[in-house]
Amino acid sequence: MAKIITGHRIGKNGIIRVGCSAVIFEQHREKILLTRREDNNQWCLPSGGMEPGESASEACIREVDEETGLRVTIKRLIGIYTTPHELIVYQDGNEIQLVALCFEAEVVGGKLRLSCETTEYGYFSYQEIQELDLLLNHAQRIADAYSGQTTTFIR
Repeated sequence: MAKIITGHRIGKNGIIRVGCSAVIFEQHREKILLTRREDNNQWCLPSGGMEPGESASEACIREVDEETGLRVTIKRLIGIYTTPHELIVYQDGNEIQLVALCFEAEVVGGKLRLSCETTEYGYFSYQEIQELDLLLNHAQRIADAYSGQTTTFIR
């Protein structure tokens, strides 16, 4: 489990890490897929870090497959999320300033399942999500996905 430390430009104490998350709407575009994390029991978008040698879209596609069993294609970039005022500190001592890319993805195959990283999954409306114990830095991404805007958010 990681903790977030905030403070003026505290991100300078970490290394830059690029992460990707996926917003997957159900067919009526009223609910999105969330998973419950094994490490902290919070709900979140399917997500994870880029690995050397892959593109951001490849990372997003891989993470969705690993965490949910679904095969997806990337439709658009919802937003870029970063702040120099947050430092994520992991249990192993790694400290990062996150640059997160949030994509809208569409299911093209696979079968929804749990993984070693997820203990539960479900499709939730925006109102239902407000009642969940949600990974804090995913709240803005979800709000942006539901906003109806098609331009990319830079936050």
